[in-house]
Amino acid sequence: MKKFFLSLLSLLVSVVIGLAIWIYYPKYKINQMQEQSVTVASQEDLTYIDHFRTLDQTYLNHLAIGDSIITGIGAEGEENFVDHFSKELEQQTNKQVITQNEGIPGASSSQLNALVQKGTFDQQIKDADLITINVGGNDILQTMEGMDSSKVFQSFDSMQSTFINNLTEISRKIRETNEDATIVFLEMYNPLEQNHELYDIADQLLPKWNVKIYELASSLDYSLVMQTTKVINSNHQQYLSSDGVHPNSLGYIALSKQMLEQLRKKPFMKSA
Repeated sequence: MKKFFLSLLSLLVSVVIGLAIWIYYPKYKINQMQEQSVTVASQEDLTYIDHFRTLDQTYLNHLAIGDSIITGIGAEGEENFVDHFSKELEQQTNKQVITQNEGIPGASSSQLNALVQKGTFDQQIKDADLITINVGGNDILQTMEGMDSSKVFQSFDSMQSTFINNLTEISRKIRETNEDATIVFLEMYNPLEQNHELYDIADQLLPKWNVKIYELASSLDYSLVMQTTKVINSNHQQYLSSDGVHPNSLGYIALSKQMLEQLRKKPFMKSA
C-alpha cells in the first residue's frame, strides 16, 4: 500500500511539474525573446529606420498581407494600421511610402499560404522593402468555435503546428522571392477582459503560440516581431472596437507607434 501511495505521489508530482512547464515556460521564454526584440541599437549600429532612410531610392514599398487586422476592420474611418504606420514612416525617412494593403478579412494561415504559394503576391513581394504579416487569429477562432475549454487544450498543439508550418512556408517563399525585404510579424493578442470566462485559457495558450512566431523571426535575416500584446491587452480596452476583438482607430494608431518605435530602436541585422 505504501509503495502504491509513493508511486501515485510521484506520478502526481510529475504531472504537476509537467503542467507547470507547459504553462509557464513559454511565458518565461517569450519574455526573454520580447526583450531581445526591442534591443536598443548602439550609436554605431544602423537601425531599421536608418536602413530605410539610407536606401538609394526616393520611395519605399510597404506590402501588408494577412487578415482583418491588416485590412483595418474596427477602425471608425477608412484609415487603418498600415496607413497610419506608412505615414509615420514617411516622416521618419523623408521618403514616399507606397502602401499595398492585401489584407483579407477572415483569412486563415492556410488560406494566406495557399495564395502566397500560388504566386498571387509575387510581384508585390519582389518590389517590397518592408513586408508586414498578421495572420493566425482566424485559425484559432475557426477551430475553437463550439468547443469547450478541454477540447481547446486538446486541439491546441495540432492547430499551432498547422499555423507555424504555414507561416514558415510563407516566409520561405518571401525569402526566395526577395532576400532583402524587412519582414515584420505581429504577435497574437488577447483582447478579453480579465473577468471573461475564456481569459485564463487565452492567457495560457497565446504565449505558446507567440513564442513560435519569435523563433521563426529569429531564424530569418532582417526580421522582427512587433509586440502587439504591449498595446492590445486587458489593461487597454479603450483600444478595442465595439466587437471586442479588433482594434479601433486609437488601437491602430497605437499599434503603428509601437511598430515604429521598435524599428527606430532595433539594430538592422541578419539573424544570429
